Amino acid sequence: MQKSGASEARRELDAVYEVSKTLVSSLDVAQTFRMSLQYLLHALDWTRAFVVLAQSDGQLHGLCSAGLSGDEHRRVQFLPGEGIVGRVYKSGMPVIVPDVRDEPAFLDRTGSAGGDANAHVALLATPIRQERNTLGVLAVFCDNPGGTRRFAGDLHLMKIVSTLMGQALQLHRSVSAAHDRMQEEARRMQKTIKPFQALDQVVGVSEPMQEIFAQVHQVAPARTTVLLRGESGTGKEVIARSIHRHSPRSEHAFISVNCAALTESLLESELFGHEKGAFTGAQGQRKGRFELAHGGTLFLDEIGDISPSFQAKLLRVLQEREFERVGGATPVKVDVRLILATNRNLERMVKEGEFRADLYYRINVVSIQLPPLRERREDIPAMAQYFLDRFNRDNGRALRFSPDAMRVLTGCYWPGNVRELENCVERTATMTHHEIIDRLAFLCQEDRCLTRVLHHLEREDAVNPVRLSDIPIREIPASHGGHNHPGSDERVTPFSMPGEPADDELSGGTSDGNPLVDDEEHKPEGERERLIWAMERCGWVQAKAARLLRITPRQIGYALHKYGIEVRRF
Repeated sequence: MQKSGASEARRELDAVYEVSKTLVSSLDVAQTFRMSLQYLLHALDWTRAFVVLAQSDGQLHGLCSAGLSGDEHRRVQFLPGEGIVGRVYKSGMPVIVPDVRDEPAFLDRTGSAGGDANAHVALLATPIRQERNTLGVLAVFCDNPGGTRRFAGDLHLMKIVSTLMGQALQLHRSVSAAHDRMQEEARRMQKTIKPFQALDQVVGVSEPMQEIFAQVHQVAPARTTVLLRGESGTGKEVIARSIHRHSPRSEHAFISVNCAALTESLLESELFGHEKGAFTGAQGQRKGRFELAHGGTLFLDEIGDISPSFQAKLLRVLQEREFERVGGATPVKVDVRLILATNRNLERMVKEGEFRADLYYRINVVSIQLPPLRERREDIPAMAQYFLDRFNRDNGRALRFSPDAMRVLTGCYWPGNVRELENCVERTATMTHHEIIDRLAFLCQEDRCLTRVLHHLEREDAVNPVRLSDIPIREIPASHGGHNHPGSDERVTPFSMPGEPADDELSGGTSDGNPLVDDEEHKPEGERERLIWAMERCGWVQAKAARLLRITPRQIGYALHKYGIEVRRF
């Protein structure tokens, strides 16, 4: 008897060991639970077993089974409180039914009661719990000949197994939740972080240029007409060539025409070609740019500068994809992709009747707006280095920028955009005598840069723009408690607080109400607006703006910092 008890304990210990080893072998709980049940049925006197788990719909569905057919397994489904299994789940208490035929609550969903009237089948069920939560039920059927067998040992083993199953379920759900979070985070990051785009011979790491690169990669494979818009010098032709290089037409010609550089008659002959004798000097037939670009790309720059009459001719070509040479009558069909560019406001031109609306709608299919250089300053260092490297290769030199020089380039306003930056780098590199380009090598540091004269910016809402030559600069005597520095004719107004301008410094008048400048009619009222007004009329030279407002350069510097106004450098 004692030997039989020791053997029974050893068998149960082996069963627990095998089940625990199986449950941790994989995160697939359906597979590990089924393998565990199959081992228990083989090692013990159990005939059938199944596990049901609570689902989101509130019902108990079968997860796995052993000893049941596929059809029987599909019928393993209960509501909480329904049948013996449902009661065990709802109460959280294990149950032993010595003979299922004597239990009215037994539903026999799997047919385990059998058809033999003399057969006795017992049902053992225990909840699968994790901490205080009931996750499901483990149910086992055993033969009970004569109905005299006691199942206390089997139920004790089932409690141990159900505890291990509960831990395995909790681990599986924790890992699944963490995996779902990681997947969601990865999807969110993919939406947030866009892949880095790049184009050959185009420098740009800023967000605006990355958007441009993405648009280029998207439109390049199609035949769609592209309209490039942006200020002069932003690199519209470079982007047009990139679209062509990334298109299926890259093996064919890329033809570029500047529409603003030719008169209407010359432009017509240049684009469409001419027949022999079409006009004086036409010695023979000549193909136009449309024919030369057949199968490739035709880039029409400055499309906003063509005349209204030529707009009608171009519209017909865009619609029909055919034209006639100057002096000819035979239609010529071409397969050309058009990329157009302009720095003009086409919408305003359409409204004012300067540009045909039907042509505008024909060319404005995919519009790409190129940002000015001042809106992507993070690209300036790389672009400046690119231009300097090219200069070094072409001229056999080894120049490099100092950190101060790069800060000067990054801080400039660049109204001429990339073209102006390229010219500035080449001019400075040509004229420097040292291997390192310092900030003093730039003309703007000596107030000799002519860009601000060529690109003097005026406020768009200014009624009568004031030129620098029209601004009276007068000597102003010291007054109101101020004092003159030796050799200076500027009044120093005492501050109301350290580092802050006095209240009347930017208000447009002194404390006695006298105006500070003659152009009182068009001066803005607010201090910030008056500050910008003075800076723009003085070409963003702080010393001149300070004299215009009758304050010191130090005080205007404080005011610019106070109102967060970016100083434009030319």
